[in-house]
Order: sequence, then structure tokens, then C-alpha cells
Amino acid sequence: MDSARHELLHGILKQVSRSFYLTLNVLPATVRDQMGLAYLFARAADTIADTDLIGREQRLRYLTQFRTQFSSGPIARRDVHAILAALIPHQADSAERVLLQRLEDCLTLYDQFDPADQERIRWLMGVLPDGMTMDLTHFQGDSAQDLTAFQTLDELDQYTYYVAGCVGEFWTRMVCAHCPSISGWDVKKMSALGVRFGKGLQLTNIVKDLARDLHRGRCYVPEPLLREAGLTPVDLLNRENLPKFRPVLMRLIKMAIEHLDQGWMYTMALPRLEIRQRLACMWPILLAGETLKRVAAAPDLLDPSVNVKAPRSVVYRVMALTTFTGGCGYVGTAYWGRLRKQIV
Repeated sequence: MDSARHELLHGILKQVSRSFYLTLNVLPATVRDQMGLAYLFARAADTIADTDLIGREQRLRYLTQFRTQFSSGPIARRDVHAILAALIPHQADSAERVLLQRLEDCLTLYDQFDPADQERIRWLMGVLPDGMTMDLTHFQGDSAQDLTAFQTLDELDQYTYYVAGCVGEFWTRMVCAHCPSISGWDVKKMSALGVRFGKGLQLTNIVKDLARDLHRGRCYVPEPLLREAGLTPVDLLNRENLPKFRPVLMRLIKMAIEHLDQGWMYTMALPRLEIRQRLACMWPILLAGETLKRVAAAPDLLDPSVNVKAPRSVVYRVMALTTFTGGCGYVGTAYWGRLRKQIV
């Protein structure tokens, strides 16, 4: 890989997401660039949606314009320039600013990909922004004073598909196309498991970031679940309501675990010699489990100043154990089974 391409797909990606960079770096070389570029596009779309200094309607318009670049026609450079000119001055995060500054380079690299890989990325970028649009249209405010919740469990399920489940589907299509050892997979069946995998990871993020999202006006916990516990979304702004909320929290955690169980089945379906792919799937599941364990026990989950996550030492332990045992299914399954018992 030439230095410019390496810097784009590794240097910038490492800045915008250390956790995904670890997963990307262990993937087989045949799919690494495609996955990395797709992730950068997804982060660019997320940056467009989250630039609070720009009005909501403008962000929706820019998000639509960006999404349009992945339709069947050629890239409209003028639209890209307009998006960048509007957004770059408002980026406080240096990594996201650099990503937007290099967005045209990303699109140029995309043009160099095989048409079939372009089509797979086009599909992803036709679905993923729906989750960002859902955020912007359903949650009209940006603070606790404008707190809004999902109305149904179906809304939550649809949201987790848009922002993460579809990534599992995309991932499956990409690896099946490029890895001969799994070319015989039933793509439809395994994509469905990949969707569950992604939903489990997203539900983990939702419960982990619950307090901070509440203070941004977003309650991803559906109101019917809260009503069953005698709560409203506003009640979650009071840290003293955590004991009352805990049964709802444990229900959400159980949903995440059930999705991640399907993700583990997906991982174990990978051939034993596909060590890189196994590690790329094992790490996020086991680290999600470690995070859920801490979320379930956290006494200050509703405090937005507290960041509940697995410490770096645990991250290194998971990576070391699975790497040194060559992605061994027995070792990984034993670890996952022990984690599950500690959580639910």
C-alpha cells in the first residue's frame, strides 16, 4: 500500500476511533481497506449529523447531499465542496476536522475500488444515514430541557439496525466476497446473524452512554418500558431513580446479551484457520460483555460525568488471551460464558 493510502486508511482512522482501528488492523488484508474506508465514510456522515453549531435542517440537507454521493451517478464535487466549506470551520475535534479535510481523498480512493466493492459500500451508505436522520428528526432538542424518548421497542430495534445492524450485514457481504474459506457461507443466513451482532454492540453503547445522551435530549429507552417501572424519561435525569430504573436496565442488557450470543455463533462459524477474522469478531463481543458487566453494577450510571467502560488493562487482557490462543473457540467461548453469568 502506498504511503498516502496507508496514512488515509490507518493514520486518520486511528485518530477518529482507536477501538475500531484495533479491529481493522487485525482483519485480513483482502478486506482491510474496504472496511476502513467504509468506516471513514460512516464517521464523516456522523460528523455532519452531530455538528451542533449548524441548524438541524441544514445538517439534514448536508447529510442527504453526502448520501447522494453514493448513488449510481458520478460524485458531485461541487456538493462535496459545499458540505466541507460549511462544516470544517465548526469542528472542535481535530481528528474529525482532519477527516473532513481528507474526505475528497477518501472519495478518490473509493473511485479506485473494484465496482463490486463500490456497490457494497454504496449499499451501506444508503442505509446507515437513516439512523442519523432518525436522531435528527425524532430528537428535536439538544439538551435535557427538550428530552424525548422512543415510543416503542420497534423504534429502538429499527434504530439499532440502521446505525449498527446494517454494518453486520455489510461486513458479511464483504468478507464472503473476498475470503475463499467462507465463500460457501449462506450469505442471507449469516447476514441475519451479523445484523444481531451489530444490534448487540449498539445496545451496549446505548446503555453505557445513557446519562450523557439524556443530557443531549435523547432517551433511547422506549417509554413503555419506563412506564412499566413507573418512570418517565425526565425521571432518569435524577440519579436517585437508578434503583427504580434497574429492572428496565437489566432488560435492555439482556436484549444486548441475546444479540451478542448470535454474534458469538457468527464468530464460531468462521473456520478455525481464519484467525484474523475470529479475533476481529471476538474482541468487540468480549469487550461489550466486559462493558455490560460494569454497566449492570455501576452505582452512578445516571451521572453524565461518569464514563462506564472496560479499562485499558481489560482490553489488553482480552486481546492477549485470544491472540495467544489463536482465536481458539474453546477459550473464547469459556470467557464469554463466564462473562454472561456475571451479567445476567
